[in-house]
Amino acid sequence: MEKLSELVEESEDARKPPAPPPPNVGPFRRDFWTSPLRGRWLTSFLGSAMLPLLVIAALTGFLSHAAYNPSLGSNDLTGGFEVNLYFFNWPTSPIWLYSLTQSLHLIAGFAVIPILLAKLWSVIPRLFERPPARSIAHVLERLSVMLLVGSSIFLLVTGTVNVEYWLTPLGFAFLPAHYYASMVFIGALALHLTLKLPIVAATFRREGTFRPLGEGIDRMRAADPDVDTLAPIAPAEPTISRRGLLGAVGLGSLGLIVMTSGANLLGGIREIALLSPRGQSGGPAGSGDFQVNKTAELAGISTDKTGSTWRLKLTGGSTDVELTREDLLAMDQFTEHLPIACVEGWTTWQTWTGVRLADLATAAGAAGAATVLVESLQEGGAFSQATLAANQINDDRSLLALQVNGEDLTLDHGFPARVIVPALPGVHNTKWVSTMTFGA
Repeated sequence: MEKLSELVEESEDARKPPAPPPPNVGPFRRDFWTSPLRGRWLTSFLGSAMLPLLVIAALTGFLSHAAYNPSLGSNDLTGGFEVNLYFFNWPTSPIWLYSLTQSLHLIAGFAVIPILLAKLWSVIPRLFERPPARSIAHVLERLSVMLLVGSSIFLLVTGTVNVEYWLTPLGFAFLPAHYYASMVFIGALALHLTLKLPIVAATFRREGTFRPLGEGIDRMRAADPDVDTLAPIAPAEPTISRRGLLGAVGLGSLGLIVMTSGANLLGGIREIALLSPRGQSGGPAGSGDFQVNKTAELAGISTDKTGSTWRLKLTGGSTDVELTREDLLAMDQFTEHLPIACVEGWTTWQTWTGVRLADLATAAGAAGAATVLVESLQEGGAFSQATLAANQINDDRSLLALQVNGEDLTLDHGFPARVIVPALPGVHNTKWVSTMTFGA
C-alpha cells in the first residue's frame, strides 16, 4: 500500500507544471545589496533601541485612553467595540499626570521615527527573499513583521497628522483608528519578540552588545554572509561606520525631541516646538493669550448664546436649578493654578478662578453625586459633552471656571463658564457649559 501511495504521489507530481524559477534580477539577487553595515548586529541594536520607546508610547497611549474614563456615559469614543482594560477612575493627582503621559507619548513617538526607518533599511533585503515562505516559523515571522511594520507606520503617520491638525482629509476618526491599530501593534510586537529575542541574544553574545561601536571606518568589516543572512555577499567599501550611522540616527531622534518637547509638560519653550503648531499662541492678547484647541467660531458659539440670556442648568436633585453668571459669581470663588493638556501633546498652565464642582452639586441638591454629565452649548461633536467621576467632582481643585489669570474668560476659552479639573484631558474640560446633570 505504501508503494502504491508513493506511485500515486509521483504520478500526480508529474502532471503538475513545473514551478517558475524565482526571479534573479535587481533586488531579488543577494549580491544587489552591498552595504557592509547590514547584518544581524546592526538590526538587533536598532531593535533594542526602539523597544523601550515603543513600550513607552504604547503604555502612555493606553493611559491616555484610561484618562477619558471610557466606562462612564458616552466617554468611550472607540466606536462601540470597547475592550475594557480599565478597572479604576482616572485620578486627579498629581495635577500634571495627564500632561506627563502625553508628553512622553509624543516624545517617544517622534523619537522612534528615525530608528524605525534605519531598522527598515537594515532588513530591506529580507523583503525580496525567495521563496517567501520556507516553514511555519518563517510564515509567522513574516506575518509578525508585516503587521508590526504596517501598524507602526499607521500609528506614527496618524499620530503626526493629528499633532499637525491635518486629520480632516483622512476621512476617519483619529481616536478609534489609533486605538485599534495599537491593539494590532501590541499583538504583532509580542509575536515578533517571541520569535526574535533568541536571535538578538545570540547575536549580542557572539559579537558583543557594544563592541562593534568601537570599530572606526578603517577597521570595520562586513559580517560573514555564511553565518549572517543579512550580510552582503559582495560588500562594497564602507563610506560610514556603524558608529557613524547610529550617531546620525540618534541625532535625528534628538532633533525631533527638541522640536516637539517645547510645547510639552513645562510648556515654557514653545519657540523651538517647530513640530507643534497647536503649541503656538491662539488666544487674544492679555489673560487669554494661550493655546486654543477649538475656537468659538469652529464650535458654532456666538455671543447670542453666551450673553445675558445664558443660564447654567443644574439637574439631578429634586428640582432643576438655573443660575445666571451673576449668581455663579456671587458664590464662593476659589483660585487654582492648573494645566490643560491635550492629546496632541501640548500643555499650558494657567490660573483659574471659579466655583467648586462639589458646591454646584450641593446647589443642585445632589451632594455626593457619583457622576456629572457636563454639556456644552456646542451642538454636535465628539467632545460637546463629557461625564466626570465622583473623585473629579469632589476634588477641591475642580472648578467651573469663570475667570482665567484674573480676568473674565474669553469666548474662545469657554466664556461664560468652563470646566477645569486637575489631570483631566483637555477636551473633557468642557467649554461653554450649559447643563450639568448629577447622577447617583
